[in-house]
Amino acid sequence: MIRVLVADDDQFVRHALPGILQVEGDIHVVAEAADGREAVDRARRFVPDVMLMEARLPRLDGLAAAREIHADLGTRTRVVFLTTHDDDAVVTEAVRTGASGFLLKDTPPADLLRAVRTVASGQCALSPEVTGRVLRALRERVPTPSGEQQARLESLTPRERAVLGMLGTGSSNQEIGREMGVTEATVKGHVTRILIKLGTDNRVKAALLAHRAGLVTSVPPRGQGLPASVRGDLGT
Repeated sequence: MIRVLVADDDQFVRHALPGILQVEGDIHVVAEAADGREAVDRARRFVPDVMLMEARLPRLDGLAAAREIHADLGTRTRVVFLTTHDDDAVVTEAVRTGASGFLLKDTPPADLLRAVRTVASGQCALSPEVTGRVLRALRERVPTPSGEQQARLESLTPRERAVLGMLGTGSSNQEIGREMGVTEATVKGHVTRILIKLGTDNRVKAALLAHRAGLVTSVPPRGQGLPASVRGDLGT
């Protein structure tokens, strides 16, 4: 069972989301919050698997709340911003907080359910409208790999470097497996070894490193599963 906390200052949103999320029985909304301070307090109390949160909240901004939650709970609670605010500054800062996803409120219910499950499994989810520009904006902020990072990159096998390059495009494990002709479980094994070798604990940071190392030739316009390694280095 995936435990979810909803944080939004719009009462309609708080009341509507449980009906959408709980329809198939594997997701349960354990609590809701109407402002950022309440969101932090209830996250500490309930420790949900996934938190769906508006980026702009009263009392404590949603972005600031996400930073507190990330600092207190780490990856035990994965924050996904579900918002109407999609300007570049908000999107970029959301990723820098350590968030696992960024979705717009017009996301179809089926895609919202898929995103919650994706994030709960340890991957990331972004609305198609923002994926490409997030990666393009963030990779410009990441310096050329240091000597130590370059040595870590050189320790990767050719197959691992190929997987890392695909992480940099925002591809999910399933998409990578389909492209490489291997199972999703095999891809998960590759990703685990890549993160260990690179000394990082998430895919987004690894994705940005892949960009700066020249392992990614393009960024697809769609958006699902931003590599977890890019996210971490920027936000923590």
